[in-house]
Amino acid sequence: MELVQRLTSTRGGTIALAALAAALAGISIVVYLNKYRHSVTAEGAPVTVLVAKKTIEKGTPGAAIAAGGLFTTSTIRESQLRNGAFSDPASLTGRTAAHVLYPGQQLTASDFVAGTSSQAATLTKTERLISIPLDSAHGLIGQVEAGDHVDVLVGFNVIPLGVGGSPVNGGQARPVLRMIMQNIPVISIASKGALGGAQTTNVTLRATAAQSEELAFASDNGKVWLVLRPAAGAKLAKPGLVTVETMLLGIPPVTVIHSLGGH
Repeated sequence: MELVQRLTSTRGGTIALAALAAALAGISIVVYLNKYRHSVTAEGAPVTVLVAKKTIEKGTPGAAIAAGGLFTTSTIRESQLRNGAFSDPASLTGRTAAHVLYPGQQLTASDFVAGTSSQAATLTKTERLISIPLDSAHGLIGQVEAGDHVDVLVGFNVIPLGVGGSPVNGGQARPVLRMIMQNIPVISIASKGALGGAQTTNVTLRATAAQSEELAFASDNGKVWLVLRPAAGAKLAKPGLVTVETMLLGIPPVTVIHSLGGH
C-alpha cells in the first residue's frame, strides 16, 4: 500500500501505474479473445440439417415426407449435428421412416431404412392412383406423357327429371359436358389392347379419394376427355356446363340445369 502511495505521489509513478493497468487490461482482452476463438472452433462452423416439421409416422416414405412438407431446414453449429444427419432432401429418396419422428428432431440415416420403390410409397394421406381406359382421341394418347398435368372433361347423356326425381314422360336424353377436375398429374400410360373393337390405353392419374370415385363413375357411365395443361404458368379455369343451348344459343347454364330437373 505504501508503495502505491509513493508511486501516486509523483508524476512518474502515476504514469507507471497507468501503464501497468493498461497492460493488464490488454492481457485480459487477449486471454478473452483466445478463449472465444477456441470456443467457436470447438462448436464448429454453421451447417444445414433437415429437421422434422411435423410428426412423421413410422413407415412414411421419404417421397411422402418431401411431398407433404413434413420437414424443414435448420442452420446449427457443427457440434450440435447428430451423426448421419441429412442436409440434402435427396437423401430421403428410396427411404422409409424406421420409427416415429417428432417435430424439431434432426433427420438422420439411422432414422430410416431402405424403402420400396412402389407407387404406393409416393402417395400421401388422401392421394390415390386410378387407371381409366381411353381411346387415342379422348386420352390424347401419343401426346400426353407421364409427368404431365391434365384437366378432365366428362360428358353424359342426361334425361330430364321431374320434381320427384323420376324421368319426365317423353323426355329425351340430352348431351351435357362439364370440366370436373383440373391440374391432375399423369403417372403412367400403358397400352392395354382392344376394348369393344377400339384400341384403348390405360392412363393412370393421381387424384384424391373423392376424385377417384368420380373418375370411376364417369369412366363407366359417361365419356371422359383429357385436356393437356401447359408445362408452366397454367391458370385454373372456371368450369362451365356445356350443352347445345349454352354453346349455340347462349342460354345461361342455370336455365339449362332447371330444364334438366336440377335446382
